[in-house]
Amino acid sequence: MRRLLALLVCMPLLAGCASTNSSGTGSETSYVAGDGTMTLINSSDRGAQVKLAGTTLEGAPLDISTFLGKVVVVNVWASWCGPCRSEAADLEALSKEFSNSDVQFIGLNTRDGLAAAKAFNKRFETGYPSIQDKEGTLTLAFGNLGPGATPTTIVLDKAGRVAGRILGPITQSQLRSLIKAVLEDA
Repeated sequence: MRRLLALLVCMPLLAGCASTNSSGTGSETSYVAGDGTMTLINSSDRGAQVKLAGTTLEGAPLDISTFLGKVVVVNVWASWCGPCRSEAADLEALSKEFSNSDVQFIGLNTRDGLAAAKAFNKRFETGYPSIQDKEGTLTLAFGNLGPGATPTTIVLDKAGRVAGRILGPITQSQLRSLIKAVLEDA
């Protein structure tokens, strides 16, 4: 029974098909991939520019509007989150892979202590900046497409609009394909 269910879930992927999201708008294309759900939003249906600014774990101000003109990958994470630990190496590898392109990775550390967050970044050798969101309020910047759980990865297009989202831990191939789709869409 498990094999049949897995086959039914994977068949649309193998056939190159996608299904429209349950909102019925037809503006989002959802793909079941990896351990989570990946959503790509059609460029004509994306909302307004996301306004997100805060202080990095190192105490420096960071406003994502400084990255307009780049695709921005925002990973919402916490040190206490097991799936966040499992995806950390893949995120770091992809940030290095895309370092010479128009892509910027940013972490959004949520509901976490500063010392624990810094220890997480040191342990996993995270090279991209993370904004601290101790109270979990900065995630509201993403509106309805914001994270429902940790981890969530949100991809913004070059205009700073939410272009895609992965709920749950990412895989390298999954996030790479989403980044490339958003880059090609620009």
